[in-house]
Amino acid sequence: MVSVVLCLVLGLALVVGAVLKAAGGPAARAALATYGIRSPRVALGVWAGLIGVEAVLGVGVAAGLAWAAQAGAVLMAGACAVQVGAILAGRSGAPCACFGARGRVGSASAGRAAVLAAALALVPLLPREEPSTEGWLAIGLAFALLGLAALCVVVLALAREVGMLRLSVAPRGALEVDHEGPEIGARSALAGAFGEALAPGKIGLAVFTSDGCGLCRVLAPAVAAFGAHPAVALRTFDEVEDADAWAAADVPGSPFAVALDADGTVLAKGTFNTGAQLESVLAAAERRRGAVRA
Repeated sequence: MVSVVLCLVLGLALVVGAVLKAAGGPAARAALATYGIRSPRVALGVWAGLIGVEAVLGVGVAAGLAWAAQAGAVLMAGACAVQVGAILAGRSGAPCACFGARGRVGSASAGRAAVLAAALALVPLLPREEPSTEGWLAIGLAFALLGLAALCVVVLALAREVGMLRLSVAPRGALEVDHEGPEIGARSALAGAFGEALAPGKIGLAVFTSDGCGLCRVLAPAVAAFGAHPAVALRTFDEVEDADAWAAADVPGSPFAVALDADGTVLAKGTFNTGAQLESVLAAAERRRGAVRA
């Protein structure tokens, strides 16, 4: 069974190498310049030949064919030799074209090729016993578990990349456009709708919504959470029920927010699509109110 498992693993490694070279496309062909192959036409031929040879040998090794393992050993030994030559020529760190275009020439890549060559040379010398039905089931289960583990690693790596991308992108605030909604610094009659809730020291948050706005329904819990803050007085204005307020404020659409001082002065406004953007309206209002007091 050891010989069978080793053949499957080595055959899979060769097939994966062929697939990644094919997926690498032009970048994988350009990586062959590390070994002195700079002609695009020659690089195309070598690239296609390597893909075909690795794919055929991979299938043959997985099937337990001795000649495929021996040929694969020669191929990997040659790969090790050319990489050692590139290292001695001072090209460490250059693309190695082993698994597409991402690999780099170095002691690790040369060592990997040497290990594969030795393993492929060893395979024909091992006694081969065909596994029983239970053995094949065990092998299949082991490969399935390994595939699942690899998938988990890929998903975690992707999640990390997405997280880093989100951290590198600066968050955007609410869209505040001049002459859309009440003017900043002007007194607004919206303050009267808050009544005694808009006490001195608080910020009045007027949120304009409509029944046909799906985003308004999604953001309703976030809007309510802001209203629970002791420094915020919240009032929502429906497009139909509060049509007069919509017209007086000249709101361009929903969801839209206006932040007011206790005396009705408009401190901030803007169209928002997320809770963070609504928070930016309150942050801008607090900042402007502080500047006026100063």
